[in-house]
Amino acid sequence: MYRNSVSLPSISTYLFALAPLTAAALWGGLYGVSKWGFDAIPPLTLAFLRVLVGAAALLPIVRLRYPRREFTRRDCLSFLTLGAVVAASLATQFLGTAFTTASQGSLITVLTPIFTILLGVALLGEELSPRLVAGIVTATAGTVIVLSGQYHLTELAGVATTGILMLLLASATWALYTVLGKPLIERYSALETATYSCTAAVPMLAVLVPVEFTRTGTSLRAIEFTPQVILAVLYLGVLGTAAAWYCWYKGLEFVDASVISAFFFIQPIVGAVFGATLLGESLGSRFVLGGVVMAVGVYFVSTESNP
Repeated sequence: MYRNSVSLPSISTYLFALAPLTAAALWGGLYGVSKWGFDAIPPLTLAFLRVLVGAAALLPIVRLRYPRREFTRRDCLSFLTLGAVVAASLATQFLGTAFTTASQGSLITVLTPIFTILLGVALLGEELSPRLVAGIVTATAGTVIVLSGQYHLTELAGVATTGILMLLLASATWALYTVLGKPLIERYSALETATYSCTAAVPMLAVLVPVEFTRTGTSLRAIEFTPQVILAVLYLGVLGTAAAWYCWYKGLEFVDASVISAFFFIQPIVGAVFGATLLGESLGSRFVLGGVVMAVGVYFVSTESNP
């Protein structure tokens, strides 16, 4: 499973986990701060601002790090494709979140790793070992336990059909973004792949903003950019996008997409902690039990090695 794992020292075999763990932790923090953004900014506009800030943070760094990098036409098209995929993922995620409850929104957390594994096998030819499958199943069970303690999962059968479908699309397209990024990461770097895919998504989401303003009867001037809203946008762009996307792709420099996918399960743990800290939400015994079960599953996956 690990690319070039023979040449890596034993400790480095496990250091790869720090990158996707950091990404998952940063995304988990979105649960606490994004409420300020969603309350003030329409979803597609917020998605546009997120990638705009993210690209603005990443581009100067990548230009300093790789000042003379040249890309083939094929790879430029691949970056554009990644941008389109991640733009679709953000648009459907934000719209789906606006149309659903928190428990329905938790669907994306559970399904994204599963979609990633299926696409990794289908598109990249990745192999699934019994240990990897056991780890994913265990981590999924832990996630369900955590979510059942935080939300009423019976609401998943509610009437927000459009929102649920959008979240399913968001989950599938983020998995596709993960898998399609792997070949570019291997040819170039995690930093470049995250940067140029994010940059490509900016104009794709920008064209949706006027449409959203027209349909909702709002405008940019009508948005009140309070300190909390500005903080939310900066968190979404700098930490939730620039830093997190780079860290997520950095893990793919070392391991398969199916292995990386397990770290997505960390999000609800961090989200629950942020909710308890910032919003005064209670955690409960299921949080502890689910967290332990999830940790066991992630350990199984992160210690997976080539046969």
